[in-house]
Amino acid sequence: MSTNTRPQADLRAVASLPPLMLEPLVRATLQEDLGRAGDITTDAIVPAGAQAEVRLRARQDGVLAGLDLARLAFRLMDPAVAFEAKLADGARLAPGSEIAIIRGTARGLLTAERTALNFLCHLSGVASATASIVDAIRDTRCRVTCTRKTMPGLRAVQKYAVRVGGGSNHRFGLDDAVLIKDNHVAIAGGIAPAVERARAAVGHLVKIEVEVDTLAQLDDALALGVDVVLLDNMDTDTLREAVRRVDGRAVTEASGRITPETAPAVAATGVDLMAIGWLTHSARVLDIGLDA
Repeated sequence: MSTNTRPQADLRAVASLPPLMLEPLVRATLQEDLGRAGDITTDAIVPAGAQAEVRLRARQDGVLAGLDLARLAFRLMDPAVAFEAKLADGARLAPGSEIAIIRGTARGLLTAERTALNFLCHLSGVASATASIVDAIRDTRCRVTCTRKTMPGLRAVQKYAVRVGGGSNHRFGLDDAVLIKDNHVAIAGGIAPAVERARAAVGHLVKIEVEVDTLAQLDDALALGVDVVLLDNMDTDTLREAVRRVDGRAVTEASGRITPETAPAVAATGVDLMAIGWLTHSARVLDIGLDA
């Protein structure tokens, strides 16, 4: 196999996020749902001491992500709950795949159900969408990465789900890398002054990326020795020429309307990365159910 290609990515186990990061998010989501009076439906119908057993099952093909958040939701409502995971994040799912068996108070299970499923279905959807692109370009050296186009409050867990799906993460916020976009260039008066000001202001460990729309802009960015070039909304012929001009002097990143259908052609141009915003802001949920 050529060193410029890679086999289909194994969706290996990704290090779980610390509970300290997850619990405030799950707790706030439960509090939002409980409102001012708690689960008035369940509390009216289900006896306080009733016990129940329920099972999480997939209803469609996909990739599992978010199991720790689901577990936390049940444990916050019932500290004595028994959560028996049958699969781990990163597992490939098929309709009927049993994900977990959960035993505890019926009230706690029913009250936590929607919060647990909201996290699990959404993050599994993000992981599944990512895996669809990773699978589509498995015979190339290109990597899939997300963007900052995340849902408010969910950035850390959405980016975690991207990793579970076999992708990589772009910057987490405005403070961990410089990304000079078209509006920065316009206000600064050009690529050169924008890069010069950024380079003078940030530390030596901070990478500088410049978004370019044309090959002329690319040449300007390369002459300044930037670390990464974001090749925005270029057709495949232009991307291929851009990669030729870069010739390894910077990391190349393609973006703009990339889908599982168009991804192979984009990756074949030789770009190092493809940045895809819809993986986090518009990924469809994966259908997972909780059945008694």
